[in-house]
Amino acid sequence: MNIVERVWNQVLLLEPDIHEDHRGFFLESYRQDQLERLGIIDYFVQDNHSYSKEPGILRGLHYQQLEKAQSKLVRVTSGAIYDVVVDIRKGSPTYGEWVSFILSEYNKRMLYVPKGFAHGFCTLTPNTNIVYKVDTYYSPDHDCGIKWCDPQIGISWPISTPILSKKDELQPFLAEVDTTFSYKEMYV
Repeated sequence: MNIVERVWNQVLLLEPDIHEDHRGFFLESYRQDQLERLGIIDYFVQDNHSYSKEPGILRGLHYQQLEKAQSKLVRVTSGAIYDVVVDIRKGSPTYGEWVSFILSEYNKRMLYVPKGFAHGFCTLTPNTNIVYKVDTYYSPDHDCGIKWCDPQIGISWPISTPILSKKDELQPFLAEVDTTFSYKEMYV
């Protein structure tokens, strides 16, 4: 496994070693010692699987507050997504900035999203399956989000009228949330 791109020295785009032949391919989608070699020391405790029927489904921007904050290791097993990460660490020089990646069944890349970042994605194809590991169990009491179309953040989504859940329609803007993440406490 190798780092393809490193953003803000925290968010990592990963590419596994892929062994292909005339029958198909084999890859190790999770191997703790390889992740540790890359500096990812999280111990993942839960696997999640998200299925989206059609293109244009947008999920996010989600995070859990600090006491139950989650790091994520995201990959697409079928289809393709436009994956977005937003820095929500107060005091960070990149606070409110975003970065995007294309994850697909074809490029087989994975995205590591550490604590202190909101995460969301938009499906680009029908029948998209996303699987991701998290290092803290889901906690409804700590579940938070930011509005996908927040003008302060200014994400260039590949769609203007996404298909949203009621929860994501009602998310607040970044200026309205009090995240418990501090750049100084977490990363300096």
